[in-house]
Formats: sequence, C-alpha cells, structure tokens
Amino acid sequence: MSPPATLAIVVKGYPRLSETFIAQEILGLETRGIPLEIWSLRHPTERLVHPMNAAIRAPVRYLPEYLHEGPVRVLRGLLGAFGRPGFGAFLRAGWRDLRHDPTANRMRRLGQALVLARELPAGIRRLHVHYLHTPASVVRYAALLRDLPWSYSAHAKDIWTTPDRELRDKLAAAAWGATCTRDGQARLAALAPRPDAVRLLYHGLDLGRFPAPPEARPARDGSDPGDPVRIVTVGRAVEKKGFDDLLRALAALPPDLHWRCAHVGSGERLAGLKALAAALGIAERVAFLGARTQPDVIALLREADLFCLPARAAGSGDRDGLPNVVMEAASQALPLVATDFAGIPEFVRDGLDGLLVPPGDWESLSNALNRACRDPAERAAMGRSAFERLRTAFAAAPGLDWLAARLGEPAPDADRAMARA
Repeated sequence: MSPPATLAIVVKGYPRLSETFIAQEILGLETRGIPLEIWSLRHPTERLVHPMNAAIRAPVRYLPEYLHEGPVRVLRGLLGAFGRPGFGAFLRAGWRDLRHDPTANRMRRLGQALVLARELPAGIRRLHVHYLHTPASVVRYAALLRDLPWSYSAHAKDIWTTPDRELRDKLAAAAWGATCTRDGQARLAALAPRPDAVRLLYHGLDLGRFPAPPEARPARDGSDPGDPVRIVTVGRAVEKKGFDDLLRALAALPPDLHWRCAHVGSGERLAGLKALAAALGIAERVAFLGARTQPDVIALLREADLFCLPARAAGSGDRDGLPNVVMEAASQALPLVATDFAGIPEFVRDGLDGLLVPPGDWESLSNALNRACRDPAERAAMGRSAFERLRTAFAAAPGLDWLAARLGEPAPDADRAMARA
C-alpha cells in the first residue's frame, strides 16, 4: 500500500497531450519516492492519453471547473473557511485581486481555492503548481487558508501574459520556484523580492523512455520525386507556433526540390492552416495528422529527415519556453530547423545542432529548409550533435533529483511564512 500523499501538485488540466513535461516530472517524482496526489482545475478534453500518464499511480482529483457544477462543494468550502486562521488573509488577497480583475474567472478561482483548501487531506505538507497564471491563483488562496507553503514551475504563457502586479504578489508569496528558460528566469527574477528563489531548471528528457536513434537515414537530397525529403513539425495549431510561416516557407521552396511535410497537433487554427496550404498550392504535400500520442510522434520522427519549429511571439505576448518536442526530435538524432526565439537557442546551436532563423521571417526559413533538404551529410552531422547535446547537457535526471529533494523535505518555517505573506 502506498504511503499517504504529502505533496499536492496542482495543474490546469490533466492529462494533456501537449504537456509531456508535466507528466515526466510527476512520474519522476513518484519514482523518487515522493508520495503525491494531483489536483486539476479542468477535466481532460482529449481522448488520447500518453503511456507516461498511464504509468503515473498518483490519484487525480478534479476541482469544479465552473462553480455551478459543484455548488455543494463550494458551499462546504466556504463554511469550512470561516474557522481557519488564514481566512482573513484569504479575504484580503481575494479582495485585492477582485479590485483589479472583477471577472467571473477570478470568482471561479476563489471558489476553487475554497474547495481545494477544504478537501486537501490532512497529511499534505506542501503545494506545488504548474503555471503562474490561473492555477497559481487557486494555490495561493488555498495556501493562505491552510497555512501551507507552496512553490511553482513556470513555463511560457504564464510568465509573459500575466500582469506584473499579479506576478509580484505570487512571487512574494511562493517559497521558491523554477522555470525552464533564461528569458523566463530573468523576467521573474526582476519581479521577485528574492531573485535567488527563482531557479533555472530545464525539463530535459528521460532518454530511458525513448528508443535509440536510427543508426542511419536514407541520404535523401530532394532530387527524387519518388523519395522526397520528409519534414516533420509538431505542436498545437496556435499563433505562437508560427505554422503559417512554415507553410509560406514550404511554398517558396524551389520547384526542383521534392519534399513532404507532416504536422502533428490539434488546435484552434488547424482549419485555417489547411485552408492556407490549399491557397498556397501545397495541400497535397502537407499532411495534417491531428493529435497523436508520444509513441506515434516518435515513430514519425524516426522516419523523418528533419524537424522544423518556427515559433514566434503571439499578438497577446504569449510565447513558447523550450518546447519539449525539440528535444524529442533530438532524441532521434534529427537535425533541427527552428527560430532563434524564446528558449530554443538555449538548446539548438546554429550550425551545430541545426539551423536557426529570425522568428516570423518565412523567407529565411525557406532558405534554411532548402539548405537542409539538399545536404544529407550536413543533416546527419547536425542530428548527431543534437542527440549528444541532449544526452550530455539536457538529461532530465539532475532537475528531477533537485525537485525531489526540495519537495520531499519537511516544510521549514520560512516557507510557511512566505505562504502567509
């Protein structure tokens, strides 16, 4: 029988196909002996589940996504909150936030926090949350009510689209936190009262979950229409991924270059991307495969010749961190054609592990794809380099060891004081 959980990990939705890095972390903490449970603000919306999620044994509990879906739970949470020493601090924090953000979404987070604070088992000593936007709001309020320390893992959208005022409040209240890119760490450290409490911690990749890369790939150079160069891209069809730039880059490739491209992922812009491919006259050469599990993605990467990710900033300010799929492509010794943006250049060294181009510049992207497609020897060298960089500098184990040490230790009084701040 497993020991009772001492750690609660709070996420926005669970499980999610796009968040293999969260599943890897949870599974890594479990294998290091941390008794934990998972609390999710949303139920899953996807039919497919990664095998890694199926391997996780922690119980998963769901908060009411909308308060009218769990009125009894919310009412019990409110009644239970009256007698808690942290109720006054909860009211002050909630009122401050409501004055700046008088929305139904803010009320929903306060209600979810009431439920979380009441329903957390007595043995929980810590809270850890993924993302500093809405999930961290729920955790901060619940931590005040339960007088518990909390920490965070910040990633991408939560760092760049959350207002500075709100980030300052959360960073002041959290005991410590980690984020996965240098840019993200710099932004949070500039807002935090204790910059040294914001740690740079790459997700890395657990290569034990992946097959060894192919020993060799066919020397395709785009000259044979019967055996075109195979390009793969993976990611949700959203603005920040830049897939429209990729389609324009592909359409601009010379007519004597033979290629095929496969896109894996769902998302709000998928229909628009299909329409754009048709308008550009390349629909027959671009396959939109929809959502796939990680084993299916790896199988596709093993058959590919190169991987491309044209990430950029969205109009809202949203941006990627260091996308896990870049490292997954490297796990199969694929050369990487990507943008010099966000956390990507922290992994990809231009000319060594792949080719980097300015974000939003589809003409430069087309030139880089043309170069990579025509030179199988250079692709092979860059793929080998990317794999070695992943193996030696971006393994998951060191970061997971550090997290397990922090999350498994008894909560010191200083951490509790931060939760009450």
